[in-house]
Amino acid sequence: MWSYEKKLQYPVNIKNPNPKLAQMIISQYGGPDGELGASMRYLSQRYAMPYAELKAILTDIGTEELGHLEMIGAIVHQLTRNLSREQIMNSGFAPYYVDHTAGIYPAAASGVPWTAAYMQSKGDPITDLHENLAAEQKARTTYDNILRMCDDPDVRDPIKFLRAREIVHYQRFGEALRLTTDRLDERNFYAFNPAFDK
Repeated sequence: MWSYEKKLQYPVNIKNPNPKLAQMIISQYGGPDGELGASMRYLSQRYAMPYAELKAILTDIGTEELGHLEMIGAIVHQLTRNLSREQIMNSGFAPYYVDHTAGIYPAAASGVPWTAAYMQSKGDPITDLHENLAAEQKARTTYDNILRMCDDPDVRDPIKFLRAREIVHYQRFGEALRLTTDRLDERNFYAFNPAFDK
């Protein structure tokens, strides 16, 4: 159960439409390293985690990623609202517009729709935590790439906030991996039975 406060985690107030930029940023909505995949990954993995602290970390971060999904949706919406026909045609936004008008649709910047194949839930805590560490770095890289392509401060500010949160998530998953490895090593049959390798 969540308590929902009806405001974004970080304000999004974009003054100038830019459908070309929206086409790039949509990747963090429904692309291979985006917020939708992250939230689904973490909220699915939590069930198989053996320790309450890990379940809590995955629930917290998975829920936060849903808030980030909302922020990305707001950014894309504000970049594409009230576009003229000329803006749509001259920006390369027309193929997206034909399929979705200016609705927010989970897709990569390349136009590929979101798929569950973008995420993994293996059920092994070590494997899943390594997956999550890599996922957070890939999301950070995508935000870096967006920042390289964007000069609008109204867009850059919330993107920088989201990028910073990816780094915090990476650190939290690193802590979770150390905790898990230490606890599992204490019970690891192979580590404490050297005779097994003879």
